[in-house]
Amino acid sequence: MDQSVAIQETLEREENCKIAVQCDVLFDDIAESRLLGLVESAEEHAIFIYTHRRMAITADDVSLEDVIPICLDFAVVEGELLSYVAPLLSYQEEELELRLPFGSHSRLFLGEVNRAWSGGSALRDIRFEWINKYHKGTRGQGVVKQALTPLSTTLNKLSQHRKTGLSPYQGISSREDRDDLVRSSSHTPSNKAQILAMPQFGLRDNLIRCELLKNEDLYTYLEDFSFFLGTYNVNGQPPKESLSPWLSHTPNPPDMYCVGFQELDLSKEAFFFNDTPKEMEWTKAVTEALHPDAKYALVKLVRLVGIMLIFYVKKEHAEFISDVEAETVGTGIMGRMGNKGAVAIRFRFHNSDICVVNSHLACYVFVILWIGDLNYRISDLDADNVKELISKKEFETLHSYDQLKRQIDEEAVFVGFVEGEIDFQPTYKYDTGSDLWDTSEKCRVPAWCDRILWRGKNIKQQHYQSHMALKTSDHKPVSSLLVAGRINTEAYKKTFEEIVRNIDKMENECIPSVTLAKQEFHFKDVKYMQHQAATLSLFNDGQVPCQFEFIQKPNESTYCKPWLTANPPKGFIAQGGSVEIELEVFVNRSTAPDLNSGKEQIEDILVLHLERGKDYFIPVTGNYLPSCYGTSIHSLCHMREPIQDMPQETLRKLVSAPMCRAGAVSLKCLFSPLDIPKELWMMVDHLFRNAIKQEDIFQQPGLRSEFADIRDCLDTGMPDSLPGSNHSVAEALLLFLDALPEPVVPFSFYQQCLESCSNASQCEKTISMLPQCHQNVFNYLAAFLRELLKNSAVNRLDVNILATIFASLLLRSPTKQDLAEKRKTQEFFQHFLTQGST
Repeated sequence: MDQSVAIQETLEREENCKIAVQCDVLFDDIAESRLLGLVESAEEHAIFIYTHRRMAITADDVSLEDVIPICLDFAVVEGELLSYVAPLLSYQEEELELRLPFGSHSRLFLGEVNRAWSGGSALRDIRFEWINKYHKGTRGQGVVKQALTPLSTTLNKLSQHRKTGLSPYQGISSREDRDDLVRSSSHTPSNKAQILAMPQFGLRDNLIRCELLKNEDLYTYLEDFSFFLGTYNVNGQPPKESLSPWLSHTPNPPDMYCVGFQELDLSKEAFFFNDTPKEMEWTKAVTEALHPDAKYALVKLVRLVGIMLIFYVKKEHAEFISDVEAETVGTGIMGRMGNKGAVAIRFRFHNSDICVVNSHLACYVFVILWIGDLNYRISDLDADNVKELISKKEFETLHSYDQLKRQIDEEAVFVGFVEGEIDFQPTYKYDTGSDLWDTSEKCRVPAWCDRILWRGKNIKQQHYQSHMALKTSDHKPVSSLLVAGRINTEAYKKTFEEIVRNIDKMENECIPSVTLAKQEFHFKDVKYMQHQAATLSLFNDGQVPCQFEFIQKPNESTYCKPWLTANPPKGFIAQGGSVEIELEVFVNRSTAPDLNSGKEQIEDILVLHLERGKDYFIPVTGNYLPSCYGTSIHSLCHMREPIQDMPQETLRKLVSAPMCRAGAVSLKCLFSPLDIPKELWMMVDHLFRNAIKQEDIFQQPGLRSEFADIRDCLDTGMPDSLPGSNHSVAEALLLFLDALPEPVVPFSFYQQCLESCSNASQCEKTISMLPQCHQNVFNYLAAFLRELLKNSAVNRLDVNILATIFASLLLRSPTKQDLAEKRKTQEFFQHFLTQGST
């Protein structure tokens, strides 16, 4: 819920609340909730601090407490506290300690505050006359009824609770000295192990948290708090009927609704520009169909192309909702496009953290989720057998053939997740507008595609069912009503105090130590985009619990090379306990170029540090197999042999040799360079011969296993023809272009392309100036794509689709690309896709 709206209602017309965040103000051991707003007027900024009686929806919900001008006397230092961001505000030698929820919104708020300070406010002679009325009480409207003094209430109250020592930024007076006072926060801890591993806390704090986690049952109880989950794949249709049979079928109104949709809009506009009128249409339909016996507030809506999740709460519960965050992840073509993927909303209700994920997955792709069209099907039965079991209502027998059930039983996916008993018939696929099974030519086998799962303690499901009354889509909607528990504050306090008393008795005079099951690691035959992992086992053989962390080596910014990851990188081991750390190697587009050329090797040393203990040094090595992926166009044009047959010294010289304007390399060769890389030719030639009429080519993802085979074929030259499906070869081509260290249109020509995008002849002139090998590749790809367009009636491609996909790969920006630049690159490339282009 955007709480800046409530703040804006308290301000004058010329004042603007840019962003708001709900937080806690810490007074010694006491935390009180406040709402912060960053307010701008005439290029001056101030932080307005409000008390509030619930989640702020209107001006009546907030009351102005303090105003802090952002000037030379202002600073903010950011740290981290468990699952919070903990900034310390300073103004005129007073300090205010806050606790903001972890997440992108808190980071955005702190970033905007820092931007306001560093944008010139500290250097200008500013008077903040516009905030005087808030101190003099002269406003006629809004919440200000009496005079305020900056920080009069909050900081005076703070000084009564604790005495502060030296400020962490005492003595800092110049802008240059304070440039780094606001630092970006890290990601939200995703599980209990990570929370326990956070380095800000000492051993004592981790022991307390460990004991609290083990004794959750003592201070958690079930209460009558109901959560309605609903999922519906609407197949691109507008709402044609009331959703009440789905959303209002429970006798009592739920406390919360989370309603997820998939395939909300199948149009190209929604796919490429993430813009659709159906968002409003379906939101209105949901709002009108909520249970009539309660009033609900819309807290959050998040959408990725056609995947949408809407979160409502009863108005009387709104004051207990906080820390609302939303995120989207696209998993379509190249693992990024939004035609498949997930959206999520995370929030806190009372003391419980809840996360809901709505996902639409491609067939046979597995990710962790809560609700959505998961696209799992029924295996080993034909359509007739499935329909026969459905007619007999033998759902338990039919469920044994369900792919998702089998995967969960094998602990292959969704480990720890629960799904209720399915006693309703499959929800897919029906003839639209009816309850008849698919009568199209494909005659799809019925399946339970639409599912709801959950993970967590103290959750009970009251119902799990489909809703046959709705006929808008070829899917039927599904709903689940959950009853969840929350923390008993008094029991929590009692448990906490008992744990602290017990830990107070412990003597921690021993030095922690661990035994490493393996001292060094070697990864054999590391390949581009092929994950490898090994397990580092640690055993706590000391007399006390210990905390470990991989630390940075001198003069290095991270604890390991970018192709290496330790998971978890830090953690806690109880006495006599053990932990397994996954050392993962993965070479991607950013790390491949230096590895391909031999500038870098798979070599690193991890430093494992024990708090109050010693350091362990763990060598990690491997042999990397060079790949055409991540190798430059001009280097590949000088390779007649597969890259893995080339001597390492030759590869190093090819990369380091300068390239002239014509694209030739100043390196003595026994042959003239190829016009285009042979690897590029193999992929395009394969698609030209086999996929010119392939439906949805370049729009559907391939298989990762087939990409690995294609990559190996290109890098070794064996076999002569490419393996895999047409979609896998098409995605391999896109990944090849994406991995080029210098794009087909070199970075130095990018701006020129933007400036000439509206003039076809200027566009062609710009391309004619490229180095010869880059020019050849550009024209070769454009010619191939024009051949595809000749068969658009069959492959369903058009100029807009190809321009959208390929412009972002051929004309990559050397910096972050905005929407206007993106559309200019598409306009530039479209000139080469139309008939008559050279």
